[in-house]
Amino acid sequence: MLDLLWNGLFNVAQWKYLLPLFAGTFIGVIGGSLPGVTITMTVIVVLPFTYGLDPLAGLAAMTGVYVGGSTGGLIACCLLGIPGSPSSIATTFDGFPMARNGEPGRAIWLGVWASVWGGLLGALFLVFLTGPLAAIALEFGPWEYFSLFVLAMAMVAGLTESSLLKGLISTAIGLLITVVGHDPIGSVPRFTFGSAFIGGGFPFLPVLIGIFAFAQIMTDLEKLNSPRGQAVESLVGVRLERFSHLKVNLEIFKQPFLLAWATIVGLIIGILPAIGGSASSVMAYDQAKKFSKTPDRFGKGHPEGIIASEASNNANVSGSLMTIMAFGIPGDAVTAVMLGAMTIHGIQSGPLFISQNPDIAYGIYAAYILAHPCMLLICIVLMPLMLRVTSVRMAVLAPVVLVLCVVGAYALNNIMQSVYVLLLFGVVGYVLVKLGFPLAPLILGLILGDQIEINLVRAIMTDANPWLFLTRPISGLLLLAAAASVGLAIWQHWRHQNRLTEEEPDF
Repeated sequence: MLDLLWNGLFNVAQWKYLLPLFAGTFIGVIGGSLPGVTITMTVIVVLPFTYGLDPLAGLAAMTGVYVGGSTGGLIACCLLGIPGSPSSIATTFDGFPMARNGEPGRAIWLGVWASVWGGLLGALFLVFLTGPLAAIALEFGPWEYFSLFVLAMAMVAGLTESSLLKGLISTAIGLLITVVGHDPIGSVPRFTFGSAFIGGGFPFLPVLIGIFAFAQIMTDLEKLNSPRGQAVESLVGVRLERFSHLKVNLEIFKQPFLLAWATIVGLIIGILPAIGGSASSVMAYDQAKKFSKTPDRFGKGHPEGIIASEASNNANVSGSLMTIMAFGIPGDAVTAVMLGAMTIHGIQSGPLFISQNPDIAYGIYAAYILAHPCMLLICIVLMPLMLRVTSVRMAVLAPVVLVLCVVGAYALNNIMQSVYVLLLFGVVGYVLVKLGFPLAPLILGLILGDQIEINLVRAIMTDANPWLFLTRPISGLLLLAAAASVGLAIWQHWRHQNRLTEEEPDF
């Protein structure tokens, strides 16, 4: 294992791979620092430019975007009070007050260094635990995989901020999109209505770009008249005060338990499918506040809040990578795009991925590890530039992103059909957002739809007894966990509605 890791580090350190990694990390940091431009959107924009690269070079670039974007979000958090990316939302609670108190440099560099150390601690788990997890996954048959995918969709549908029903409907829409075209086993055309346009189904990437990036940009354009401009002007052009990086690191390592526990929280949340970085940072922040000797200082510029949020945020990346490499299911929307990239390059993720593709697997480990010093170097050298980037108006940014989205969709197969699909699902995504439907369940249904169908058919072809889904121990436990996840979500929504009812004044 260590020999393979060393070879992976030596491999990725070559310019052929290091340059895409560095470029991806740089783009990720910039994208993460821009409010409204999510990590997912940044990865989607970068993805088409990796088609002509070596598979490892392309995956290294996207790993760099993932790591860089996870850290870049804290810049807007600390300076504008606006999360640059959803996963950095908890950093806003203490980062912005600390910057307001005259210490923007301390706030930013506490977050950057906490991200570095949290990410590198997460790398230890990524390297040494992904293999054992994959070995467990080898015991899975089609029954277990079907149940695991059902659990993943139940979790993401149940954790939506809107109603559980809308989360389940969104998941169903994603599944329905996958049944258009030819079925994955018998190649029988379904729901094509004799149309050549949808005869081959809807290609994954244009649908993803349309639903996520296009719909998100259109939603953000509606908010141009929001008070964001006042917040931008408040700290634009700020100069970071002089300080010592050594002093910041000593402040972090004075609290080793906080750093380690926040890392573990982020790792566990990352491993669980579809929960995401925003949940991990908020949960780590909550844990830090509960264990803190000075909980009353949280929300007023407390360094412990920044350390916990950012360490958990980057450790979450390693957990998501473990899930995609060991089980072949995306831990979040970003790894869903990476899974699509692997498929485009002809790589099959899952339990056999590490044993069949050790060079690529350990290359991804190496890229994840090396992305952190790259990110740190970029932040140290280019922080003044990034401070200016946070003030770019959405009216200027949106057209650039939209053009890149269209170019990326067209580059998939060099046909206009992909652009039409992007526009179609851009409208669909925009309508769903306006109606309050969450998009994450839809994307997960789109990603896992074929695999759910394939494993369901394989299980029935192997043994027509449907009770095996319940009587096989692992499969039964996974389905029980899925039912529990939906039941818990129903209870939480019911309790939330009751609380709102009780708070309504009587007239």
